[in-house]
Amino acid sequence: MPFQTVDGIRYLTFDLLSEQVTHAVFTRQGGLSPDPWASLNVGGTVGDDTPRVRENRFRAFRALGRDPHSMFDVWQVHSADVVIATAPHDSIPRELKADGIITDNLDVTLFMRFADCTPILLYDPRHPAVGIVHAGWLGTVRKAASAAVAAMQAAYGSDPADILAAIGPSIGPDHYEVGPEVVEQATHAFGADASSLFHQNSGPRSHFDLWAANRLALRQAGLQEQNIETAGICTACNPQDWYSHRGQKGKTGRFGALIALRG
Repeated sequence: MPFQTVDGIRYLTFDLLSEQVTHAVFTRQGGLSPDPWASLNVGGTVGDDTPRVRENRFRAFRALGRDPHSMFDVWQVHSADVVIATAPHDSIPRELKADGIITDNLDVTLFMRFADCTPILLYDPRHPAVGIVHAGWLGTVRKAASAAVAAMQAAYGSDPADILAAIGPSIGPDHYEVGPEVVEQATHAFGADASSLFHQNSGPRSHFDLWAANRLALRQAGLQEQNIETAGICTACNPQDWYSHRGQKGKTGRFGALIALRG
């Protein structure tokens, strides 16, 4: 799970995917934006200037050798809805509402934005296809990751046992204090297994483990444990590299993640 730097753009890759597909979870380093978005902000709805956001995205794509105009993104709404990307959709206004995207098109680069929510990258090496998922607590309990796996099964004939998954940096359980409504919905979603997803620290409120919850959702969807890699990096603990909505009290940018098939 090495970090790499290209032209000042620092990003994380996963051992499980490194020789298979083009992918990255970008840090906040290497962009144009000033505080509070410094510097590689790719979020177009957080107050930053649109030309800077566009240039930051272009820099990120160029660092990976991908054409910025190959991008397909969506308007992320904390759902379990999945879109099939058959062609690029390069625009800052995002009209399609979803939190999962899949494609088998070599000319499409899937792209999403994060600031505490969990990035999940998917790859089926047998029926070549990729997916990306945005999962905050609501997307996690709605099992957005499972929905993306099911969409790959339906669209491409993927066998979940073949799919490789990478869970990127997000807010960790040490910082993710949640209310009883989250506990209730997670218990409804995960049943008896939900108790293992919550921890009690020093206070009375529970701390939700998004990494464990999404691993569980992927296993329930049929993925093999050895085919799931987790970064285990907390965005709130590492503000030098990651935007954290909670850690920076909402005044922050969004870091990007992308995945694409190689020709």
